[in-house]
Amino acid sequence: MEIGNSQIEIRKWGRGQNVAGIIRSSIFFILFYLYLWLDVDLRLIYHGAGEIINFPSFFTGWAFFKEFVSRPGGLLEYTAALLSQLFYIGWVGALVATLQAWLICLCTGYFLRIINYPRLRWVRFLAPVLLLIIYTQYTYRFTTTTALSAALLFVCLYLKMTTKKQRAGWFQPAVFLLLSIILYYLAGAAYLLFALLCAIYELMFGRRRQVGLLYLLSPAVIPYVVGVILFGESIINAFSDLLPFSWKTILYEAGRRMVILACLVYLVLPLTALIAGLGRMALTRSVKEKTDNKFFRLVAQISSWYSRHKRLRWTVESLVLFGLAFGAVFFSRDIKKKNLFAVDYYACHKMWHQVIDSAQRHPNSFYIIHAVNRALYHSGRLNLEMFSYPQHSGTLFLTAKGSQFAYWKKFDVYIDLGLINIAQNDLTECLEVFGERPLILKRLAFVNMVKGDIGSARIFLGALSKTLFDADWANNYLERLQSDPNLAADEKIQHLRSVMLEKDSGFSAIDIEDILSQLLEKNKQNRMAFEYLMAWYMLAGQLDKFVQNLDRLDDFDYTQIPRLYEEAMLVHVNRTRKPLDLHGRRFSSESHQRMDAFSQIFNRYGKNKQAAFYELAKNYGDSYLFYCIYGFSGVRK
Repeated sequence: MEIGNSQIEIRKWGRGQNVAGIIRSSIFFILFYLYLWLDVDLRLIYHGAGEIINFPSFFTGWAFFKEFVSRPGGLLEYTAALLSQLFYIGWVGALVATLQAWLICLCTGYFLRIINYPRLRWVRFLAPVLLLIIYTQYTYRFTTTTALSAALLFVCLYLKMTTKKQRAGWFQPAVFLLLSIILYYLAGAAYLLFALLCAIYELMFGRRRQVGLLYLLSPAVIPYVVGVILFGESIINAFSDLLPFSWKTILYEAGRRMVILACLVYLVLPLTALIAGLGRMALTRSVKEKTDNKFFRLVAQISSWYSRHKRLRWTVESLVLFGLAFGAVFFSRDIKKKNLFAVDYYACHKMWHQVIDSAQRHPNSFYIIHAVNRALYHSGRLNLEMFSYPQHSGTLFLTAKGSQFAYWKKFDVYIDLGLINIAQNDLTECLEVFGERPLILKRLAFVNMVKGDIGSARIFLGALSKTLFDADWANNYLERLQSDPNLAADEKIQHLRSVMLEKDSGFSAIDIEDILSQLLEKNKQNRMAFEYLMAWYMLAGQLDKFVQNLDRLDDFDYTQIPRLYEEAMLVHVNRTRKPLDLHGRRFSSESHQRMDAFSQIFNRYGKNKQAAFYELAKNYGDSYLFYCIYGFSGVRK
């Protein structure tokens, strides 16, 4: 059936999809939404975990808005940045992402109906399935997919305006030019997709090949004239901004992930239309010969029979669709990366129990164990359960090779300890890399208030007051600074001032002992500095220094010696054969029993580490005793 003779079918589609199609689409996108909300959890993508560099910031007010109106694609970037903030609320963010995928699906389906290929309607679900894969990989592509949505909407608008009835020969190019200029200003280089689809339509389905050839030239002309000449954009930006392979997206290594998949989302419809058009041309040339072919007649009969059995067709196509979607999600789901994002999210929000629970699923990461140690301390369990996790000397402060520049992961620990200057330095580095993210602005405002630099704090609080979700916190502090400039009534700030070092610079493995000792000299009741110092001595095997600091237990309200400290003390006694002065305290009977049982097993195997490993790991993999022998811990029972 030719395009000119397909108006009845198009009008039928315009009055609504059939009920079966609506049911299938509804089920698909309900599941799409639930998966994004309950499993992927878009709050983690908003948070970024120090991995997502290109997530946009957004501020209310004209000053921020006007930065976007002076360049092509700016309005779409502004809109995408605004909608992206809704990822902060998990269920709302999932709804926004689902509506975008649904819009792409509708536009794709409309295009396929216009070119009279209703049997290819399943293709409209391919882009949403690819989007699911992108979300499961915890990368940010919402801005580029918003640009894709705009381009597809304009394609549908062009088709609606030019295929409704016969128009004068100049009408289609005039509509195309007007829409091209508007779309390029709104969505930047995503306009290229619009031009390509319009050209494919006119060349292969609209029977206006001269117009189609003219459209193929527009991707070279419109970006140059509008972008380069009128707006002064660079050639690279004019022809690539907002596309998946834009330099702004792939500048950093983290941004290069999923580029190919994001490009495939753009290419689903053009490739489908191109293949359909070429297939139609080939079929038209050879239809007579194929009609005389018995095999072709058999295929045509089967196809006709399949088309008549609507329930069977709906069932088969639905099974294929949902099987494809479930398979794509199952094989692409990055559980370890989700866990890393979740642990960092919970740690930044001080949700300690969630940090510990999440870490138990995939604990073999320095970043995760670093966060777990902080959570254990704040839960009062660091000196009881520390070695239940895979510890390493580099996990406590992320001083191991490859972690030195993980500034995002470390600034909260430095703030908690009182190393405010080091925290401020790391936050400034994060500001350079990740931009004005609310979490960074909030921390910078806080550390400047702790340091008494109220002028700088006001600047960060002022910026934060224009965000969507942290404005109340910022405005509250701005009001408090009016009545109490020194924040004398703020217990947290006063506590940090009492423990912070006035001067601290770098932080490396060789500085750890010295800096923690300085913190204790500044305030001997800095409990976190004490427990981290003792943990450092245990990890480094420096038990002589460990026992020298046991008298500091008197500075805190320990009702008894913590289990891991007792184990370290017993190891030291066993090695040196010298008694310890416990200042009136006694070893618990449980620790003595564990030490004796551990030694019996080890001796039974002739002190052969390899031979004794499995039995010791089964019962003592979470102990300091095990760590001293094998150099690692956290073996699951």
